[in-house]
Amino acid sequence: MKPVEQRWPDDLADRYRKAGYWRGETFPAFLRARAAERPEATAIVDGDRSWTFAELHRRAEAHAAGFLALGLSPGDRVVVQLGNVAEFFSAVFGLFRAGLIPVYSLPAHRLTEVAHLARRSEARAYIAGADYDGFDYRMLARGLKAEASDLRHVIIAGDAEEFVALDDCTGDASSLPGDPDPSSVAFLQISGGSTGLPKLIPRTHDDYIYSFRASNEICGVTENSVFLIALPAAHNFPMSSPGHMGALYAGARVVLSPAANPEAAFPLIARERVTITGLVPPLALLWMQTAPTAGHDLSSLEVLLVGGAKFLPEAAKRVRATLGCRLQQVFGMAEGLVNYTRLDDPDDIVVGTQGRPISPNDEVRVVDDAGEPVADGESGYLLTRGPYTIRAYHDDPAANQRSFTADGFYRTGDVVRRLPGGYLEVLGRAGDHINRAGEKISAEEVEDHLLAHPCVFDVAIVSMPDAALGERSCAFVIASEAGLKASSLKSWMRRRDIAAFKIPDQIVFVDRFETTAAGKVSRKELRARLRRDFLIQNGDMAQ
Repeated sequence: MKPVEQRWPDDLADRYRKAGYWRGETFPAFLRARAAERPEATAIVDGDRSWTFAELHRRAEAHAAGFLALGLSPGDRVVVQLGNVAEFFSAVFGLFRAGLIPVYSLPAHRLTEVAHLARRSEARAYIAGADYDGFDYRMLARGLKAEASDLRHVIIAGDAEEFVALDDCTGDASSLPGDPDPSSVAFLQISGGSTGLPKLIPRTHDDYIYSFRASNEICGVTENSVFLIALPAAHNFPMSSPGHMGALYAGARVVLSPAANPEAAFPLIARERVTITGLVPPLALLWMQTAPTAGHDLSSLEVLLVGGAKFLPEAAKRVRATLGCRLQQVFGMAEGLVNYTRLDDPDDIVVGTQGRPISPNDEVRVVDDAGEPVADGESGYLLTRGPYTIRAYHDDPAANQRSFTADGFYRTGDVVRRLPGGYLEVLGRAGDHINRAGEKISAEEVEDHLLAHPCVFDVAIVSMPDAALGERSCAFVIASEAGLKASSLKSWMRRRDIAAFKIPDQIVFVDRFETTAAGKVSRKELRARLRRDFLIQNGDMAQ
């Protein structure tokens, strides 16, 4: 079995420890501490169920002993595919306590993705719910056993049928080993790209706990906060920015929503007096559209974090007016670097930037095509390294060669502009720029213009090959009112005094966008849809 590790050069590791970023904390230790300090405080709310910190700790310890009793050994990897249910936490903290390494999989993943994660991680076990959101994961587990040769155990929350029931997977906690090394890998997160199969990201106890501990300070999370998990709990954003791990670390209450739509989330906000949550931009738009007429009391909501993709300024401006809360923009990645706008930032910073890094020791480079630094205010490719940014993916030499410089900077693939004060404005992914007859077009810039139209609910710009232009642009538009025409939308854009080459060559009206498993707009699927549904024999596209 290949070792799972994440190492920083000794001089940097010493610097991070001396600065107090890495404190030698572990996941089992922090849960044990909260259970001792706040035993009767509510930790988890899942529908009609609620667990105190003492109950969560007890369940995690029992599962830890049960996992080891099955024959798993510290250091073994376990794929976890659980939805937004309380068992996610007892299982994951149980794995941490047993010295096992969770490999996170999203509920939307199917056999192709889960088998890839299991094979790449050499997983010995798979934990899933019997069913979630209408899908039977026991069926997936049967296929997985045939696809992943190292897999020995399947553990199911709910009706396990022929597999091991999570409720039965318990044991005597007195037999458990000591806490893991804080510098060891706590879990394997998955890369957030929208193309290809996920890469595995080894995160250590020290580096990850620092990221959400510092996020708590930036986002104002205390033991009095109530954090709503609207996005999938296994995704990096709702886990650590500041996420459910930050909330539990602070001794706060975590409320699980079975879905991120307003119909599921708004009643929970009203009932549990939720103070903070995080969304990706398409969901933030939906919440803002629905809130004025939903009839739910959202007045407890103090902070909405929006991340996962750029939140365009025209949408960001509307958050306070529609939801009555402060906006914090978040720009980060599962590989490490996270940027936030601050709660006391002026409106132009909150609306127009994606924040600045968590740590004074987050090193940021913005470089040109030749890898040379560009001046502040100029666009370039973002590179970074720091106390919670990884130095390598697990077991992926080709990706490591592409993604990391010789001196350990991670090539994020984002195009940004650095502004005064270290704030970053995200201009898009490197692949999201359209090269139209030699003119570089930022998809996000054009999207922001279109989003300002009163009848446009959401928009996504993608490129298509063109024999004459090299690439041409297509705008997929979700209209908020019937009757909007492509011709009138183009005319409206021309009146905004922008370069003619930025006006979309084609506009296609759709009812929805295809999204990734994490809820982001999938430009890959939009391009495929463009080729499949909107091309006709002579190569022209429908307006």
